[in-house]
Amino acid sequence: MSLIRTPLIAILAVLSFAPSACGEDRFDLIVAGGRIVDGSGNPWYQADVGVVGDRIVRIGDLSSFTATRRIDATGLTVTPGFIDPHTHALPGIFDVPNAESSLLQGVTTLTDGNDGSSPFPIDEHYAEIAAHKISPNWAVFVGQGTIRDAVIGKDDRKATPVEMSQMKQMVREAMEQGALGISTGLFYVPGSFTPTEEVIELSRIAGEYGGIYISHMREEAAEIIESVNETIRIGMEADIPVQITHHKVIGAKNWGLSKDTLRLVDEARADGIDVTMDQYPYTASQTYITALIPQWAQAGGREQLLARIDDPETRAEVKAAVVDKILFDRGGGHPKNVFISRCAWNPDLEGKSLAELAEARGLAPTPENAADVVFDIIRSGGAIAVYHAIDAEDVDRIMQHPASAIGSDGQVIVFGQGAAHPRQYGSFARVLGYYVRERQVISLEEAVRKMSSASALRLGIHDRGFINNGYFADIAIFDADEIIDKATFDNPHQYAVGMKYVLVNGEIVVEEGSHTGRRPGRVLHGPGYIGRVD
Repeated sequence: MSLIRTPLIAILAVLSFAPSACGEDRFDLIVAGGRIVDGSGNPWYQADVGVVGDRIVRIGDLSSFTATRRIDATGLTVTPGFIDPHTHALPGIFDVPNAESSLLQGVTTLTDGNDGSSPFPIDEHYAEIAAHKISPNWAVFVGQGTIRDAVIGKDDRKATPVEMSQMKQMVREAMEQGALGISTGLFYVPGSFTPTEEVIELSRIAGEYGGIYISHMREEAAEIIESVNETIRIGMEADIPVQITHHKVIGAKNWGLSKDTLRLVDEARADGIDVTMDQYPYTASQTYITALIPQWAQAGGREQLLARIDDPETRAEVKAAVVDKILFDRGGGHPKNVFISRCAWNPDLEGKSLAELAEARGLAPTPENAADVVFDIIRSGGAIAVYHAIDAEDVDRIMQHPASAIGSDGQVIVFGQGAAHPRQYGSFARVLGYYVRERQVISLEEAVRKMSSASALRLGIHDRGFINNGYFADIAIFDADEIIDKATFDNPHQYAVGMKYVLVNGEIVVEEGSHTGRRPGRVLHGPGYIGRVD
């Protein structure tokens, strides 16, 4: 059996819900005969799992009990539903409320509001999610960039005392309305214009409510060491747990620096600073095409950026910076490594690299010509791009670190729409199939821990993330010999395979590898929620 102790709340739940405690011998559902990997990291064991309502109420030999429904999990692996600590699902969740790309990987909880951008007010957003009804559970962070933009705009300056007071109050409101914590996107405008001290002040408020600080750091390339140190400093001075989100090392000349970033994490943790990280299992990132534009050129918003691009003198300076980023940063050394993945104003660009777009104009695929292509794309309305600039050894090294968790950084989009990043269809299945089964980078038990309890405990999500008595019946059941991601960069719109059943709050949302159409997902409020009773 699992070595993890059952919390008092779980014992009480068993006494309240277990059939034997009520003099009955019937469950709503029994998952029978599976290999249970319970989320703790402990070795698997074989047992049945009994569910009543939305809770797991008994684990053991349930062969003598009856149930309304019985799932034969013989030869299958039974785990907690996976928790994705970093998504950008919000733009698509109302169009695709079933979130098949996530559920067919076993992901039962999505979190949004990452990289400093979030809905606000939080309570209005939660009400909209609850009214719409979605398949996975849902929670959000409050975005520091969203707050700063509302109070200061996109100006490159410090906040005034009055503005700081306004922003602090907004953080308080968000935490009391159920945000998980505060997120930053210090790489993006306007977060990039935020002094560290300002981040510390706002994060301290989130920490007072039990939230965490989760950050897309200022730099993940040449200045990654400075960025990790800044993140650690924020955690220490704000007295708040911190998470380096989608941790990676960008740019060939920086490959291998994960050795140093992980050493800094270890040293900080040894000093009592609560630092963790999450990652996605791919060697390419995805973000706006403006990631190639220096932040100073984006100050003041889109109109001022266009004015700088159109001014001959400033344009030359911006162009030189774009060329540098193509050569030594997200461009991976060549325009062929940057692909347009979403372009609303011209879908014909989707799937094409900057090199191909330059050649289509009769130009050589040089970084300089690619920079001109970037300027034209921005003028016309912008785009989202995929950047191939990460080394596989850094991905392995980060995954093997005990303080790392798995996330997707993915979206929820209409199937077949755009040249998507495959991470939204495959991140969790890829870990189980490619990194666990095929390459044995980490064990199955450790992978499940990184995809379930690690994020549940980190985010303050109660009674989820473990197969344990009294916990919510968010359960993934899969064939460990079959599960794998199918999505590729060339053909991204492919669902993962091998996930046989998925339960969310006790309801079957995936059956025999297909979504059932059910939408039992719930809003999961953060630790500062004023309506919470623990």
